[in-house]
Amino acid sequence: MSREVQCGFLPLVDSAPLIIAQELEFAAEEGLNLKLVRQPSWSALRDMLALGHIQFAHMLSPMPIAMSLGLGGMPAHIDALMVMSVNGTVIGVSGDLADSMQAGGWTNRFRDPVATAQALFAARTDRIRIGVPFPFSMHRLLLDYWLTRDPEFDLNRIEVVTVPPPQMANAVRDGELDMFCVGEPWGSVAVQQSGASLILPGAAIWQFAPEKILGVRHDWAELNPETCLAMIRAIYRAARWLDKKDNKPLAAEILARSQHLDLPDHAINPALTGTIPVRLGAAPVDTRNLLFFHRRAANFPWRSQAAWIADRLARIHNIDDTTANATARECFRTDFYRNALMPLGVDLPGASGKIEGAMKHETVVASTRGQMILGPDAFLDGAFFDFRL
Repeated sequence: MSREVQCGFLPLVDSAPLIIAQELEFAAEEGLNLKLVRQPSWSALRDMLALGHIQFAHMLSPMPIAMSLGLGGMPAHIDALMVMSVNGTVIGVSGDLADSMQAGGWTNRFRDPVATAQALFAARTDRIRIGVPFPFSMHRLLLDYWLTRDPEFDLNRIEVVTVPPPQMANAVRDGELDMFCVGEPWGSVAVQQSGASLILPGAAIWQFAPEKILGVRHDWAELNPETCLAMIRAIYRAARWLDKKDNKPLAAEILARSQHLDLPDHAINPALTGTIPVRLGAAPVDTRNLLFFHRRAANFPWRSQAAWIADRLARIHNIDDTTANATARECFRTDFYRNALMPLGVDLPGASGKIEGAMKHETVVASTRGQMILGPDAFLDGAFFDFRL
């Protein structure tokens, strides 16, 4: 007899592992009757999980850490059982701001964060209003990491506001935003519907940023470990299926259905294929590692990634970094992930952890079955982050 579980999600391409797990019956094969509950905003999803109205959630990677630290409106002890997607964020500007940047001599190559930041601040002397989907999001952390490295950065020159992803295009079109950082397909929708230009992928700031995780309340996970392990296995299989090139057309067709993203294929394909038009009418740019779901141990909940997130949250919100680091590492449940997949013979990373940013290229590392390939995971400034220090 199958166990019914409810999982909240937002209509983003990176919700695909959940949707595929349901539609292709990977969840059913694990004994789960998976019900997907679409949410209008990250705050609504956060509250649904914290209050126990859903058992699982498609979440921004900083959300479990922020909630466990008591940041935001609904504190709760939340665990991340696995990473569901890596990268997938795009940064865009209004058509007017893009024109001003280009008038100053900037060329949009969709890959140069240093030159792009310089052009951005040179084009606007007044405040730049930037939309992000949620205060505790990888979007917000990547923006902070990117912009604070420019010599012209001044906190008073930017205003960061929260805009739900499906509303981002309208906010740009109506002149409420100069700039945005959002997950696909909503960047592409802003290009198609508001004349925006995409100026950077999130991967240009951090090449291996954990974007979405599978969240669960800590107390519920401790009481229902077998259901959690089954859910991990189902999503792992869906993520592996999604990263196979031949499956992408069917994936786009499934995601486009009304109960999921309710968008045409041409709005969904850029993220799945990695070829994305940066402005209306432009030829698509081939963007390596724009978004992926499984390869290079993408699903592993690295505690080093959790610690980096905690470090950035501590800086932004002026909280103790030692406490934040310890809380973050407890949130990312490598134990659940290993227990779910090790009996299946899945190749898993070794136990030593890793230094974030240290792999400039694909790197062979030790694994439970011998060796596996990780990286690249470089930051835009070449910095390293060792969570063990």
